[in-house]
Amino acid sequence: MATKKKQVFKVGDRVAERPKATMIPGLKAESRQKIAAYSVQRYGVVVDVYTKVSPSLGKRPAKMSCLKVLWDGMQTPSEHAQMRICHESELEGIREGFSHIIGG
Repeated sequence: MATKKKQVFKVGDRVAERPKATMIPGLKAESRQKIAAYSVQRYGVVVDVYTKVSPSLGKRPAKMSCLKVLWDGMQTPSEHAQMRICHESELEGIREGFSHIIGG
């Protein structure tokens, strides 16, 4: 099995959130309305790249690559796992692959 190439982000890169599955069968209409507010595609700029180290129960602490992203229209950056973000220029190709996987 081939491993995925690790994304490389730098401060100043334009990024987008990776697509998320938001279809949940059998939801009430009011629940779908609440979810819709959080399913808008966000774009922003990387303001920090770092590795987060958290304690683990095993022998070594867990390491996770993280980004701080200032989303367009927001005033403060938010922290995200690097695997949930992609370069803005790659989003369309990722969206097409995602749609194919979920049967869209």
